[in-house]
Amino acid sequence: MRRLVLGAAGLAVAIAVAGTTYAVAAVNAERAPAVAAAPATFAHPGVFVSRAQLDFVRGKVQAGAQPWKAAYDQMLGSRYASLSRTPKPRAVVECGSYSNPNYGCTDEREDALAAYTLSLAWYITRDSRYATKAIAIMDAWSATIKDHTNSNAPLQTGWAGSSWPRAAEIIRYTYSSWPNQARFATMLRTVYLPKVINGSSSNGNWELSMMEAAIGISVFLEDRTSWDKAMAKFRARVPAYLYVTADGALPKGIGSIDTRTEIINYWQGQSTFVDGLSQETCRDFTHTGYGISAISHVAETTRIQGADVYPEIADRLRHALGFHSKYQLGESVPSWLCGGKLTLGLGPVTEVGYNALHNRMGIAMSNTQRLTEQSRPAGSNNLFVAWETLTHADNPA
Repeated sequence: MRRLVLGAAGLAVAIAVAGTTYAVAAVNAERAPAVAAAPATFAHPGVFVSRAQLDFVRGKVQAGAQPWKAAYDQMLGSRYASLSRTPKPRAVVECGSYSNPNYGCTDEREDALAAYTLSLAWYITRDSRYATKAIAIMDAWSATIKDHTNSNAPLQTGWAGSSWPRAAEIIRYTYSSWPNQARFATMLRTVYLPKVINGSSSNGNWELSMMEAAIGISVFLEDRTSWDKAMAKFRARVPAYLYVTADGALPKGIGSIDTRTEIINYWQGQSTFVDGLSQETCRDFTHTGYGISAISHVAETTRIQGADVYPEIADRLRHALGFHSKYQLGESVPSWLCGGKLTLGLGPVTEVGYNALHNRMGIAMSNTQRLTEQSRPAGSNNLFVAWETLTHADNPA
């Protein structure tokens, strides 16, 4: 791996960094973006998980194979799979900074995750109780919610809006009856999509989560215009969030943030840039994990929809996963990186990107592999990530 050290004049000098432990196969540094057009025909279920992926998982769980059976047991034992869950919808969900105030924020996110969890349980077991409970939760919210307010409204809408369409796609296209399906679609179209589709000028994980929601909602609504708009923002944000040395001396700018001083300030004061560094690495690994996860989730959906962006983002994503996995695993932090101090806590976010890049594309990722395998089964971050060992561990579909 190389790092770029910026001098006073902003010049870059490439030098070797010792101690890196991961190898990679040859991948183009940055491939030309594909045409950003939405698919002519949307595939269903097609948000984050496909029918083929779900069938693979179901077969593994029924056979008692690992790690899928352990991941399934973990999911089924969680509060999100409870058949006695009572949804807690609100007409207005008000979320301030760091969810303070928290008027319905946790309830909404957890109900959305529960709907997704129950939809997975339905598909694997074919026990209709799980489907009807997922529907009851989605119906309760679609009958009630009108708006999200306060400073964290866009992020909150992105988090909940990422989980809802995953659940809705599975139920709509694999279960026999959902009478209020159209009302749920109206909720996504009028309450969620307007809050996320125009993006954010805040930290990168905000916009990436918002675009994940927008893409998922676009699939459920079969809204090609919104898909195209969200993908354009996603394509601009990814290179402004994950750095590779092919970018040059500085990371890509975003919006009006384009001078050296502005970019370094935006990157939490970090002025030495290496392959895989994130705009939020020096903030903390938890928020960085949110951004990396949202990137992986969008890429999974595009692959299912026949508009695969993995080849386009592979170099950035594999470097980001390897770089952060290395330090999450305990490698000592050099003084040039975030002043020699990192706040760890990457979360259960490596499984999807690792499966796509390593298993499907053949890229060696030893640090990511080690962290992923030792963290199985990956659970939930209680926001918008859940059960990714179950759905994506070594899943070839």
